[in-house]
This record gives sequence, structure tokens and C-alpha cells, in this order.
Amino acid sequence: MAPSRTRNVESDGPSTADVSASEDVEMQDQTGRPRAVEKFLYYQDTPDYTDSDTNPNTTASSVAGDSTPVDGRKRRSEVYNMRKSIYGKKHDRLGVSKEDDTIRRFRYLLGLTDLFRHFIDTNPNPRIKEVLAEIDRQNAEDEAKAKSSKLRKGGAAAERRRKTEQEEDAELVRDEKHGGHYETVFRESPGYIKGGTMRDYQIAGLNWLISLHENGISGILADEMGLGKTLQTISFLGYLRFIGGITGPHLVAVPKSTLDNWAREFKKWIPEIDVLVLQGNKEERAQLIQDRLVDEKFDVCITSYEMILREKSYLKKFAWEYIIIDEAHRIKNEESSLAQIIRVFNSRNRLLITGTPLQNNLHELWALLNFLLPDVFGDAAAFDDWFSKQDEDSDTVVKQLHKVLRPFLLRRVKSDVEKSLLPKKEVNLYVGMSDMQVKWYKKILEKDIDAVNGAAGKKESKTRLLNIVMQLRKCCNHPYLFDGAEPGPPYTTDEHLVNNSAKMVMLDKLLKRMKAQGSRVLIFSQMSRVLDILEDYSVMRGYQYCRIDGSTAHEDRIAAIDEYNKEGSEKFLFLLTTRAGGLGINLTTADIVVLFDSDWNPQADLQAMDRAHRIGQTKQVHVFRFVTENAIEEKVLERAAQKLRLDQLVIQQGRTQQPVKNAASKDELLSMIQHGADKVFQSQGGVGAAANADGLTDDDIDAILKRGEERTAALNAKYEKLGLDDLQKFTSDTAYEWNGETFQPRKKEIGINWINPAKRERKEIGYSMDKYYRQALMTGNRQEAKKERVPRAPKQVVIHDYQFFPPQLQELQDKETAWYRKENNLKAPLPEGNEEDMEARLADQELAQQEIDNAVPLTEEEKQEKERLISMGFPEWNKRDFQQFLNGSAKYGRQNYEGIAEEVDGKTAEEIEEYAKVFWKKYKTLDNWQKHLGVIEEGEARVRLSEEKKRLLAKKISMYRMPLQQMTIKYTVSTTNKRVYSEDEDRFLLVMLNKHGVEGEEVFEKIRDEIRESPLFRFDWFFLSRTPQEIGRRCNTLIQTVLRELGDGEYKRGKRTLEEVEEESEEEDEVPVKKKAKNGVKNKALDNVKGKRDSTVSSSRATSVVSNSPAPAKSKAKGKKK
Repeated sequence: MAPSRTRNVESDGPSTADVSASEDVEMQDQTGRPRAVEKFLYYQDTPDYTDSDTNPNTTASSVAGDSTPVDGRKRRSEVYNMRKSIYGKKHDRLGVSKEDDTIRRFRYLLGLTDLFRHFIDTNPNPRIKEVLAEIDRQNAEDEAKAKSSKLRKGGAAAERRRKTEQEEDAELVRDEKHGGHYETVFRESPGYIKGGTMRDYQIAGLNWLISLHENGISGILADEMGLGKTLQTISFLGYLRFIGGITGPHLVAVPKSTLDNWAREFKKWIPEIDVLVLQGNKEERAQLIQDRLVDEKFDVCITSYEMILREKSYLKKFAWEYIIIDEAHRIKNEESSLAQIIRVFNSRNRLLITGTPLQNNLHELWALLNFLLPDVFGDAAAFDDWFSKQDEDSDTVVKQLHKVLRPFLLRRVKSDVEKSLLPKKEVNLYVGMSDMQVKWYKKILEKDIDAVNGAAGKKESKTRLLNIVMQLRKCCNHPYLFDGAEPGPPYTTDEHLVNNSAKMVMLDKLLKRMKAQGSRVLIFSQMSRVLDILEDYSVMRGYQYCRIDGSTAHEDRIAAIDEYNKEGSEKFLFLLTTRAGGLGINLTTADIVVLFDSDWNPQADLQAMDRAHRIGQTKQVHVFRFVTENAIEEKVLERAAQKLRLDQLVIQQGRTQQPVKNAASKDELLSMIQHGADKVFQSQGGVGAAANADGLTDDDIDAILKRGEERTAALNAKYEKLGLDDLQKFTSDTAYEWNGETFQPRKKEIGINWINPAKRERKEIGYSMDKYYRQALMTGNRQEAKKERVPRAPKQVVIHDYQFFPPQLQELQDKETAWYRKENNLKAPLPEGNEEDMEARLADQELAQQEIDNAVPLTEEEKQEKERLISMGFPEWNKRDFQQFLNGSAKYGRQNYEGIAEEVDGKTAEEIEEYAKVFWKKYKTLDNWQKHLGVIEEGEARVRLSEEKKRLLAKKISMYRMPLQQMTIKYTVSTTNKRVYSEDEDRFLLVMLNKHGVEGEEVFEKIRDEIRESPLFRFDWFFLSRTPQEIGRRCNTLIQTVLRELGDGEYKRGKRTLEEVEEESEEEDEVPVKKKAKNGVKNKALDNVKGKRDSTVSSSRATSVVSNSPAPAKSKAKGKKK
């Protein structure tokens, strides 16, 4: 299957239709003759004109040959017209298939950031407008469906709800049915590379290029000089040829000095690729064009920038598969001849190669983005206009552009790769099953005993088997994945969460050891509901964690990754679903990977491991894969090992072969189900780690690890011995063999009840299919079905102090719970606590039991009172809403309901006002209310101080008609003695503060830019070289002088505090340049610079030492002494 390509829409020039994947293998004649025979064909040997020009594999060479009869002029005219027609037909055919590519690419880009929409909207092409409208229409339909579903399932809370068992079951079965597509991933140097072996980081670069190609994206390979960008590019073109079946044509534009080197590299690494080097004088080029170029007798055309300009009339006729530009900085200027001409060339994908990092030049970034995505960044004027409107926030825009560019850019430096990446150590840990797991495993097998025994014949439904496989895999992970398995209500997060799953027992012991040794852990599972259980476990153990699954929004995903990777992060665990934690996630700060279960596709597990095992990892990475022994998971693991070996022989060695199928056959599914089933039925309880969870010691863990290493090595050795022929004959029969023992069911020798299921009652004979399947899905144990269920506990609200329920509500709910327990003969539970407090706990239990014994049901009046009390509180407010309310009150003030509503997700200003009124009446009933109140009051004080600073600064500026020249600053004595800024500089800083704001993001970066752009300080080295941090400290000092000068009584009363703050600011404001040398003489570098600068300015400029106010005598005396 040919991968999709990126659509390129040009604003001018010829049609931009590109060559489809099926049209890339163009260098062979339609009749199957190799190219070496083409020059012996005559014109009359070619197929009919109207047939050939509709064949996607037709070339001008295959139609007309290289020779024409003697009457050359007529024949040459016919050949020319034929070539022109063929080129046109290819472009026309390609235009039909481009719409799907465009929609797919736009969906991908708009999913990354909405910034793309602005630039796409500026494209004048009406077809682009139609595509956007179609995408918006489909998105609106999806949102409407999601909204209606949300309303049916409980409103806003549904957005954060966990999946149900039925939803995840359907998803798992669907994934296995359809297999799923994964990018080709090389783990070793490809077999088609002949001249040597690629390094690990070069293989990583090749995999990155493949992932871009298979997602239809163009990119920039920007590795540092000397890291083998040429080899990575050549190996990628080899992948297209040998794995993707795409021979070309490709165009490689390089500097003239490297033409021969590129040709030598192709011949060295992949000599099978037919390379045309287009160079030489006019006559030599004309011969090459006539003999090879126009008839497409090449795979790759390598030429220089100059040749592209000279021979553009020929090169622009082709529909190139890839246009590759070495030294990509040559097209950073979109007005250069090379940039303008090469943009006209028609290609499906483009690759830029550069050894220099990209600069923060917005227009250069646009030029590169325009070349990669011409249908998105198609209008330079619109791009520049957009930035001209963002002058005050240009740094933020640059950051956004880098964020946009990051998915398309790969940049490594030598320091990253000179330290070789240690190989990962992968160990399969074999665990048993708990008592509850054995019980549920038997129950699943008994539900469909005929299918399990393989007695239903060849017409057995594969979906039926898939469902059994999926249920067994859920049981191997945790029995709580089944509805009704977890004890409750009430549901508790307790040790039973660990003890009822052997994998959880093993994980618990393993994490304690990893936490002690300072490691950080990634845990992957196929099932998002396993992550729900792991979240509860993490909370119980006090482990800090992050989580990503398929429903995680893009912004939340990035935030979680950044939070986990930041320096000093306290996050110990990262929980991910295997298929959500794919490409684009870098988690090299972790060194332990736990695969809680194995994915059907082994490539997905490899991608999961590579989140930690990649360039940038400095530690040894250990991978622990949990496998349930004597159960279905052993066969899943064996099948994955088989597929990996086949992949290694076929894909990694560059052989052209049919892709390995992802979905298992019915025989394989039946083999998986039957494996270990007899041992499960023979067991009387839990086995392995879970059977002795409390007594599992470090020595036991070491033994399990050692046994896992031995079995992992044996499994790998088994498949390393198999060749391609062995694997191709590896039918489902051989999958039943393991360690010399066969698990193949012998139907003639084994009766239908070989698993010895529980005794079943005789069923009523009927011919209704619906009734048959209803009976087939019922459990075998009818006594359980007849067992009377305990009535559901009364519905009660969980009461938190920040919800401000009346205290009477808790009393009514306690009374209601006591009656429920009395009615159902439930005893009062023993309160939690230590063994030392057992007597007090028993006494509390006895009192609670007395309340149950004396309980009476709620009257109708009490039930109505309960509902009324609930309505008086705020049950829809959760802890997150409360915390956001506190932060918003601190940020905007307690009366600014509109501002607070911006901080609280999903709450309107009216809801905030209603909650705030109750909060300020009852806030003293909260736990730690002094802390909450302090947060708000401190924030309000900061707001008042900030507003006062703005008001006084504006008042100070307005006192002068020309503040830059006339404004006087009343320095303090200490400020005067320590000052190294001139008065002109201080005036400029105050004026800029008034312009950009006293506080805010990147204020001091903007002031620094104003300094550098101002002609007043063109030769002021000292002022020009100040960093934003130094500018900020000086601005704080100047603001304090303004507050002291113009502040009202409040600031005069706080004089001492103001002085302390001012002294602290002044100490920070000192520029630590003046140091005493060893001989006691001061370093005069700064004095010389300041002296020279001050001697050249006009008399209106103050010196760096003297202020407008006279200095005290003490300071003068020091000056005289000096």
C-alpha cells in the first residue's frame, strides 16, 4: 500500500498536481522489458497511443523508444507531442486524488494549533475555501454528536468520566479486527545499505523521515555538520525504493562543490539507485537531457542550483516524488531566483537539509514554511501584515512559530550523539493469578464452552473468539475491569486493589525498589481502564504521576510531558495507553518502562519503549513486560516474537515482501484461548506472586527477575534460529508447540468436556437464534444467578466543606445509612487505625453498631428536608473549581466576578457571584480557612499595589511636557552613592515602563528591545548590554523612588517597609563589575566606559554619580579623600 503524500498548491505557475504512489514505478516498459532493451525498440513496437497515455506506468521512453525512423522531423514532432501529452495526463490524473490529501493534511495541521487557520484563510484559492468549509462542517457534526451524547450521559461531568466496560470492550475488539497501521521502524542498519553500517542516531533519523513520509508531511533535517545527513537522506530514498516500491523520480539540489560527492555516496551506499548527475557545459547537458532526462531514465537527478536556473524549462515538466535541497538556507530569501523557480516545480513531498540552526528571523522562517507548506503559507504579504499587528508581542509570536515548526524539524548536535546510547535491557516477568483472577478466568471459559473446546466447527465466528480473547486478557490484568467484581458499595481504595491482581502485586514490589534507587517509571497498558486502577493505586501509595490516553487533549498532553520532564520534577510515574504514547513523545527523564500488558502489534510496544530509550537518555533503560503464566498472554507474547522476527527478515533487510498481517486467524485465537486453560481448571486457588502477596520478599523478587531473564533469553534464542523460509511455513499448527510440548487439540481423542466445566442444566430446545445467543452468553453456574442481591445503597451526596452544605444534611444521611445497614443485616465496619488504638476503635465500632440497631427509616418530611438541604449547597463544585475560585479572587479581587469566572472552568459570572456570597459568609467553617483567606488578601494587596504604581507613574510622567528631557528623579542618598545608570537612562526606563506596563509578561524584554532600537543610546555600550533581569531590578528601584515621592499616607505610614524593600532592590540593582584586583586597585573598566560615555553627551545629561539633589557631606568627604 503506497503511503499518502502532501498536496502542494501554488499561487502561480503550472498545475501543481503530483505523482501518485502507483505512478512512481515509471522506469519499466509496460510490456515488462527492462530499460536496457529500450534502445532497441522501434516506434512501431510501442502500444497504441490512446492506451499508453492512460497507463500510470507509461513514460515517454517506453512509448517512443530512443530511436526513430529515417524521416526524423515528423517522428520527432510526434514524439514531442506524445511526451507532452503523457506529462499532461499524469498531472490531470494526480489532480483528482489531491483533495483527500489536502483534507487529511489540513485536519492534521489544525489539530496541532489554530495558528494555521489564519494563514490558510488568506489563501485566495477558492478550492482551499471549499476544503476548509468541508472540514468545519464535519467538525460541527462531530461536536453536535458529542454534545448530544454528553447531555445524555450527564452534562459537563461526562467530559471527565471514565470509560465503561462495554465501551472499552468494543474498542479493543475493533482494534484487533482492523489491526491498525504502524510506521516502519528500523532497529538496525537496513539490508539495502551496502557500503557499511548506519549508526544508531542515523537509524533514528531514518525512522523520523519515514514517519514524516507515511504521514504525508515535508520536513527539515537540520543535524549538525558531520552527523551523516547525506547518508540518512540516501537511506530514506532506499526505503522508498525497496520497501515502498517508489523508485522516483526524485530531484536533489546541492551546491556545485558537492555534486560529485553526492553521486559517490549514492554509489557507495545504494548502488542499485540509478543516479543522473546533471552538470557540464551546454553541449554535455544537452546530450544528458536528450539521452536520459526527458525519457526519465533515472531514479534520482542530482544537480546544482545553477543548473536548476539554467535548465528549469525541462525540470519543471516533471512530477517529482521528492524535491530535496541541501544547504536549505539558500531558499530563505523567497525573492531569490532559485527560491522562486524551485517553488514552481511540482512535487508531492519536499525535504530540506541544513547544518546551521534556524534563526529567529520571522521572514526566513516564513520562506522555509512556504516551501514546505505552500498551500498554508502561500501569501508573504498576509504573513508580514499579521506580524505587523503583533508588534507588542513579537517574542510570543516567535515562540508560537517555533512550536509550529517543531514537528517538521529534526536537529541533533554532536554532543547529543557522541555518547553512545546504552542498549535497553528487556525482561519478561512471569506472574501467576490471584484467587479472584482464577475464579473469573474459569467463569469466562465456562460462558462459551463449545467455542473454547473448538467443538463448534469451521463456521465458528471469529468475533466470538475475539471477544473471549479480550475478556481473558482483561482478567489477566485485573478482575476489577469486570463490572461487579470490585467489592462494594461502598467502594474503597485499599490493599485489595493490589492483592486481587498478581500483576499489581509484582508492580507494587517493583515500584518500591525503583523509588528507593531514584528511578522514574513509565507504565504502558492497552486499556485506559487499567490506567484508572493505576491512578487509584498511585493515590493510595502517594506516588505523584502524569497520565495520557487516547482522550487526552493535545494541550493537556504537552503540559503533562513538560511537567514530567522539567528539571526537579517530583512526578514518579507516567501512565500511558500504548497507542496514545506513540511518536512525538520524549520521556528520556525516565529510565524504567513497564509494559503492563502486550499490544497485539509488537511495533506499538517498541514505540512505547522508545519514549525513554532514545537520544538524550543518559541512563541504562530497563523494560519489564508483565506476562501471566499458563494463560493467554504467553501465546500473545509468542505471536509477537514471531511477527518481530519476520519483520526483521523482511523489512529490516530490505526485501520486498507482502506485509505481515496484524490480525490473528481463528485457529490462532483458539490456540490462545486453550493455552493453559486445563491448568486453570485444575488449580484450587491463586498461584504465583498473588498467592503470597504479603510474604513476597526481596529475595523472591530477585528470583522472579532472574527467572524472567532466563525465559526471555530462551524465547529470543528460539526465534533467532528461524529463517525466512521457516517463518513462512510457520502455520497455526506450529504455534501450538512450546518447549517441546504440543498444545494442539486432538479432537478425535478428547471429548467435548476436556476442560471439565461446571455442571450445567439441560437447556430447552429451540430454534430461535436470538434465544440461542442469549443462552450462550449466560454463566454456567445457575446457583449464582438465583442468589438474592443486596439492595443498592441509598443515593447520597459526598459532602465537602467547600460545598457549604448545611450540617443537618450529614445527620440525615448518617441516619439513612444506619437504617440501610440494619435492614440488610450489615454490621458496622471497624474504623481504620493502628493496632495500639484497637480498644478505642472497638469502642467506636460498638457505638456505631448501637446506632444501627436503633435506626429508624427517614420520614417523608425528612426526605423532603434532605432534598432541600442538598439544594442549599453547591454539589456541582469540585476541588478544582474551589482552588480556581481562590486563585481568581486573589488575581482579580473578591468583587470581580467576571474576572474570577475566566479562571474557573465551566462557571459563569452569575454562578461565581452566587458562590462568592455564600463563601464570604461561611468561609470560617472551612478547614485551614486562615490559609485560604491569606491567599486572597495577599493577592488583593498585590493588585492594589500594582494599580497604585501605574497611577503614580502615569501622574509622574504627566507632570512634564517632555518627560525624556525634563523629568527629575528624587534619588535617595543610598541610591546616589550606588547608582551606575545616568539620569537620561533612568528617565527612559520610567517612560517605557509607563508605555508597556509596570507588570506583565516579558515587559523587561520589550524595554530591552526599545533601548536597542532607540537612536539616543546607539553608542551607549553599558545601557545596550543590560539584560532583562538587570533592567527589571533597576526599574523596581525607580518605581520605589516614585512611590516615595508621590505616595499618599498609606505609603508614608509604611515608610519602614518601603525603605527595606528599596534597600533590597538597590542591593540587587548593583552591577557586580567593580572588583578589587589583587594589588588593591579597583577594576576601572566600567568607570572608563561610563566616563567616556558621559564626556561625550550634552550638558543636560546627568553624570553617573551626581544626582539633582546635593549629596551629604559624608559622601563629599569620601569623594575628596578618594
